[in-house]
Amino acid sequence: MKRREFLKKAGVVAASAALSPLMFAKAQAGRFRFEMVTSWPTSLDTLYGTATLAAGMIESVTDGDVSIEVYPAGAQVGALEVYDAVSSGAFDFGHTASYYYVGKDQTHGFFTSVPFGLNAQQTNAWFYDGNGVALWNELNARDGLIAFPAGNTGVQMGGWFNREINTPDDIIGLTMRIPALGGQVFSRAGGNAQNIPAGELFLALERGTVDAAEWVGPYDDEILGLHRAARYYYGPAWQEPGPALGLYVNLASFEGLPNDVQQAIEVAAKAANVDMLSKYEARNGAALERLIAGGTQVRTFPLVVMQHFEAAMNELHEVHRTANPFYTRVHDDYEAFAATVRGWGAYSEYPILDYVHGDRG
Repeated sequence: MKRREFLKKAGVVAASAALSPLMFAKAQAGRFRFEMVTSWPTSLDTLYGTATLAAGMIESVTDGDVSIEVYPAGAQVGALEVYDAVSSGAFDFGHTASYYYVGKDQTHGFFTSVPFGLNAQQTNAWFYDGNGVALWNELNARDGLIAFPAGNTGVQMGGWFNREINTPDDIIGLTMRIPALGGQVFSRAGGNAQNIPAGELFLALERGTVDAAEWVGPYDDEILGLHRAARYYYGPAWQEPGPALGLYVNLASFEGLPNDVQQAIEVAAKAANVDMLSKYEARNGAALERLIAGGTQVRTFPLVVMQHFEAAMNELHEVHRTANPFYTRVHDDYEAFAATVRGWGAYSEYPILDYVHGDRG
């Protein structure tokens, strides 16, 4: 059976009940029963909660014809194994971040976040009104998957450090939890990038396995306790200015569903996308106030450090473009779209934000 084979290959020990045959797009008494694996612990209620929200909405919109049981990271598969679990057919649904899978193809990074790239609303514009979703699913189809945007954290923070970062030399030799293209940039800048799941992050930072770490922003980072393991909280998030998450579905399962159920999945993913961004926007401010009151020192990366990272990102784009024609296609489409929306933003959003947050003295 696909699930048993996948779990054996992944080295996951599961209860015998969890190893029962997968009900692969099979209707029983008029119902489709599926399961969803995620990359999130239950403690991160905004991330894990978005997965459960999407599952609940699918059930609601289909009047109960579809039910989806949602599992946190580690309950069935590891946090970074979701893509393979759904691709293999071991599970039909997954909620995860595309950029965790750049080891398969570097292009996966574009569909979560690109360093110095689009913010959340621009990312959604590229997905829904540009070519983003079509390009994403051209890539996903290679592995028997289809995905829908289903969450965005909004602009994140740059990370937790136990020493101040004043020059590019302060990056050299530093080990940091920072995934995907951002991690590759960090390594090119002289650091050592690691990808560590959320559930292991606090201990890694506290015990010195990593010297620095970034996760999301104040709300999640407070839940994970990262403020108890590091003193300095840096921004802005050059590495993740608008990270999107995806609801992945096994392509064969999806194509076997009635059209109305397929549409319900797409609608639920869009609702989850809006809900997550709204929650983070609402919760991060109060969480940041609590962190500062507790002794966290908020810092801004100096201009020279930001420029160092950006130069490394530009070099990295050229490396991946040379090696990967599909990366080139997506990169060029993404950059052309970015130029257009940023041209508008320079006259619209940026001036008002500059005024609201600027020095009016």
